[in-house]
Amino acid sequence: MHDAADEGDVVDLGKARAARADPPPTAGVGGMPSAAATGDGQANDSDLTTRVLVDQPGGPSFSFMERVRGAKRRPVLPLWARSKPEFVTAAGWIIGHVGHTVAFHGIRCPWYGVRLTAQAPRGAAKFVGGTLRWVTDAEGDPLRAAAARREDAGEYLKLSRQRDRRVRWRTVVSLVAGIVGLSTALAMYVLAPGWLLTLSTASVTLVLGWLGQPADDPVIHRAVEMGKAPKLTSDIVLRALGALSISQINQAISKGGEALAFTAPITRDGPGWLAEGDLPYGVTVADVMDRRERLASGLRRPLGCVWPEPVPDEHTGRLRLWVGDQDMSKAKQPAWPLAGSGSVDLFKPVGWGTDQRGRWVEITLMYLAGIIGAIPRMGKTFLLRLLLIIGSLDPRAELHTYDLKGTGDLDPVGNAVSHRHRAGDDEEDLLYALHSMREVQTELRRRATVIRKLPRDICPESKVTSELASKKSLGLHPIIIGVDECQKWFEHPKYGKELEDICTDLVKRGPALGIVLLLATQRPDDDSLPKGISANASARWCLKVMSHTENDMVLGTGAYKRGVRATTFAWGEKGICYFLGEGADACVVRSIEIDAVLAEAIARRARKLREDAGTLSGYALGEEPEAQESVSYDLLRDVLAVVPAEEPKVWSESVIARLTELRPEVYEGWEPESFAAALKPHGVPTVQVWGKTSDGKGANRRGIKRADVVEAVADRDGNSEAA
Repeated sequence: MHDAADEGDVVDLGKARAARADPPPTAGVGGMPSAAATGDGQANDSDLTTRVLVDQPGGPSFSFMERVRGAKRRPVLPLWARSKPEFVTAAGWIIGHVGHTVAFHGIRCPWYGVRLTAQAPRGAAKFVGGTLRWVTDAEGDPLRAAAARREDAGEYLKLSRQRDRRVRWRTVVSLVAGIVGLSTALAMYVLAPGWLLTLSTASVTLVLGWLGQPADDPVIHRAVEMGKAPKLTSDIVLRALGALSISQINQAISKGGEALAFTAPITRDGPGWLAEGDLPYGVTVADVMDRRERLASGLRRPLGCVWPEPVPDEHTGRLRLWVGDQDMSKAKQPAWPLAGSGSVDLFKPVGWGTDQRGRWVEITLMYLAGIIGAIPRMGKTFLLRLLLIIGSLDPRAELHTYDLKGTGDLDPVGNAVSHRHRAGDDEEDLLYALHSMREVQTELRRRATVIRKLPRDICPESKVTSELASKKSLGLHPIIIGVDECQKWFEHPKYGKELEDICTDLVKRGPALGIVLLLATQRPDDDSLPKGISANASARWCLKVMSHTENDMVLGTGAYKRGVRATTFAWGEKGICYFLGEGADACVVRSIEIDAVLAEAIARRARKLREDAGTLSGYALGEEPEAQESVSYDLLRDVLAVVPAEEPKVWSESVIARLTELRPEVYEGWEPESFAAALKPHGVPTVQVWGKTSDGKGANRRGIKRADVVEAVADRDGNSEAA
């Protein structure tokens, strides 16, 4: 017997069930029971441990219609069928494939006939022998012989009776077929026209020849050798992801889960396979992209075939994996339509490269400023030259080309069509560029005035359009400026600051006024790409770089964290870059490769277009700009020189008038808007200033505070006594 104290408690099951059925107490802030949950208005200590149910029972509360409305519908037609360029490309490929196959076999048809005719006797012998073996049931001889050796009379008799039935039936069939065939042959010989008899004889001969061909030497070979790339399967993808040494993926696999939860079937997508799915919790697509080499090893595919990427508008764990049949850098690109003929309207998109799937990627050069960054020998200069070639094919465009590397890579374009061109980084080369850029900045201000004065119905968006650019009287033609190794400009101790100010102004205001600035550098850092320029460039091309710092300098802050990583490109992937522009997400693009010989041929065609349009000018005609003295100015110091300390606030128009009197060659034509834009990079704002007009009336206009200029000079020069 045990004492009552040693016995377990007796549980009243009815009361326990009733307690579970009662609703939980009302939760207060932080999930604690509220005072209203207690009878006396105060929370009891025992209630503090009460479990609060935070999940609604029965799963999600969304109705069926709510889930349907929020569902993502997959396209009815594939992308290539909905895109006219891709449809044309696919149709062209099919026509070319069929045409090649027909031509390949058509030219060999006579030889096929000769070989098949020569093998017809052998085929006839095989046909007769096979027929006799079938009639006599020769395939059953081994079984009957085996039964006889085992002295199994029952099985032998059973097989023999089966053979007798087969032989009788097959003999009848053979006799009927022989009589019918012989009768048909005799009838055709007597009654059929000559062409039908010839056709029948040839057909029988070819069939017999086909039967007689050796198994290891067929008469007809494939016209197209199919690729050897294996089909991508879920097992291959999961195996590759499991080999990346990512802890969360390993944990998911060890717990019986999968490395990727597929959200769609693996499908054929262009010249490759596309897989899409959700990675385990905590794993991002960027983690996989960092291990692209390991992923390629796990897939047993060349590195240039494997392209993991995030899915736009989805969570960071949604992976899209495209595996190509062929290395992207080695795959044959489609012919560039502009290589042999045609012109360009810079206000319309133009194809300049292809993505991993071989689809054209387009760009509209107008309304942008661009940065090209890469380590040396990755195709940066070739890409800049390609963009300048595109610009040259619009006869309205005025090109300014500067090859600061000095190797002459931009000479094919510069010598043929450029209004201003220079190769080298000597003192006279930089001074030439400085004078030219001052001309462009003056032109920028003139254009702003022209645009502002145009009627609203002609210029509704206050920017240059293709129609306005075609009006020679307005002088709003496109201006394309290409600078290779731009860091040599901005790092120059004498002219660097002024060139930086001009380029910053062009990057900010130039796109709307028809001026495009393209800067290429192999050192994308703060000195090579000043923040005022890198922060406002709307188009970015980043070929291979070495670290996340250079990656974000070219592609924008945060690009590396979003998985846009040009550091993953291999050394052999020259000409392949991340392109960010056209209002779309960053994509991998292989630019069209135009060598110097082809570039010269296209540039000659572009020159002819300009000669016909009467727009060839400047350097291409052998004209040099008028000699100018080296005028280096300091805007802030000039402002302080014309605004005395007795004037704490001055209208912008008054300052411009004084600056024009001080340096007319620099400040002539400046407007309050351009003055404000020039001060902005220095951190000097414009404010409302109260003053009096020439007739003595008070007015409130935009102006500056002298103290702000003094402070900016002090910060820049590190001298508190700058004033």
